[in-house]
Amino acid sequence: MGFPYDEASWSAVDGAMFMGSGTTMPGMYTAIAAGICVLVLIYGQASEMRKARQFD
Repeated sequence: MGFPYDEASWSAVDGAMFMGSGTTMPGMYTAIAAGICVLVLIYGQASEMRKARQFD
């Protein structure tokens, strides 16, 4: 798999330059990452609540 352009210049690039562009995969990866972030925030908040209850 070589370089997809004849010249090594940014002016030759005319679109997205990552695998999966033009498909649903970038959106799926974004949705999966957003879900993981929400889960981490929920877990972190629950952990902080348990620690804060020790001081009441």
